[in-house]
Amino acid sequence: MIELRFHGRGGQGAVTSAEILATAAISEGKFAQAFPSFGPERRGAPVIAFARIADRQIRDRTAIQAPDVVMVLDPTIMKIVPVTSGISPEGWLVVNTAKEPSQVAEMLGYEGRMASVDATAIAVEEIKRPITNLVMLGSLVRATQMVVPDEVEELVLKRFGPVLGQRNIKAFRRAIEETRLS
Repeated sequence: MIELRFHGRGGQGAVTSAEILATAAISEGKFAQAFPSFGPERRGAPVIAFARIADRQIRDRTAIQAPDVVMVLDPTIMKIVPVTSGISPEGWLVVNTAKEPSQVAEMLGYEGRMASVDATAIAVEEIKRPITNLVMLGSLVRATQMVVPDEVEELVLKRFGPVLGQRNIKAFRRAIEETRLS
């Protein structure tokens, strides 16, 4: 089983990212779940979402404490939330930043695998808004290859319609191409 934790701010789409990833995995014949962790948050406040993907039925419904993958939708979160907490030694940290993975790793004292992409810039250019969820999902797909990009794209079109869906798909594809790995 692969467990994921998504860190973002209210309104950035962390919950949507987890849901689309889980649905794409289910479309591929896997088992998956996605769920948010909410309190009284509002737009702009830190939020966390979780997802699990497995080849067999998932019975665990608890919050994920030791994720295999952590995705950070907003780089400012790293200053206030310990995003690397509990990440497995073989895990992936996927971060929205213009910095190189090695720079982020040094800043966080993180020694695992990293992926970085300037998701905010891509989102503003392609979607015309700084909503980074699907851009970051492209980076996660590039790093982990846990789902097929075509499945994600099909779901994006269904969820967002032809105009916004195509913009998000373009941003998703750019993230796959522009993600830096270490």
